[in-house]
Amino acid sequence: MSLSGVCTITLTPFTDEGDVDLEGIETLTDLYLDSGVHGLTILGIMGEAHKLSDAERRAIMERYISAADGRVPVVVGCSAAATRVTIERTREAEAAGAAAVMVAPPNNVRNLDLVFEHYRRVAEAVSVPVVVQDEPVNTGVVMPAAFIARLVNEIEGCRYVKLEEAPTTIKITNLMEAIEEIEKKAGIFGGLGGVYFYEELARGAIGIMTGFAYPEILVRTYELFSKERGREAREYFFRYLPLIRFEAQLGVGGVGIRKEVFRMRGAISSSHVRFPAPALDGETLRELQELIDFLGLA
Repeated sequence: MSLSGVCTITLTPFTDEGDVDLEGIETLTDLYLDSGVHGLTILGIMGEAHKLSDAERRAIMERYISAADGRVPVVVGCSAAATRVTIERTREAEAAGAAAVMVAPPNNVRNLDLVFEHYRRVAEAVSVPVVVQDEPVNTGVVMPAAFIARLVNEIEGCRYVKLEEAPTTIKITNLMEAIEEIEKKAGIFGGLGGVYFYEELARGAIGIMTGFAYPEILVRTYELFSKERGREAREYFFRYLPLIRFEAQLGVGGVGIRKEVFRMRGAISSSHVRFPAPALDGETLRELQELIDFLGLA
């Protein structure tokens, strides 16, 4: 399956005690698909992949792929500190039925020649496309647009790019100019919580990978834009931008806010985030409910 549109980054639901809630994956998947998303991206940063054991990762991957049941493509996050481990994870994901794998550069490896070789080896190890995850905040690795374009231009398997470095808009333009035959070679996805989604589409992005708790809003924005109804898409998107901005609060914990919204929507039974993570204070929860009520969202 080719990737485009809203490939929502999924949560990993836990019980109040912190155990993986596999049944919660089923109800979350139902909400995601009922919202009209075009794909699922699992085991990303929002999925708290860095807080999971190998056995938990495998169980979560298998449950999401099973729950999706071929209705939308599933992208599996496979990043690791070692190339060998990353390859093992990508092969396991491909065998499980992943449509693509998402790979960030190994943490704090700032020698871009080594990063290039990392991606080359990973891409050659599997037959599914690799999504190059540009995530400098969490990885400590800054990949300039020219370098990402080199990955796409020279490594056949690197077919998609997922951007998280602000401003994503300028980087999209730079990538569009630097990637040879971009329509044939690569697709660029926005990120950053969805804050610049409309602008990312206007710059040439084919969609977004983010975990906004009302994915149907992003889906509607994408559909309007795709039908060349750009003004309507912008007006619709800007209506809900305050909630997208609220979700993205650094220091409060966007994952915690999103989990609370999904709990309120009945998709999961607990908003537990694995420690270490900041707890949401009562005032933040009050502000969240007030904003949801103001926007007329259930």
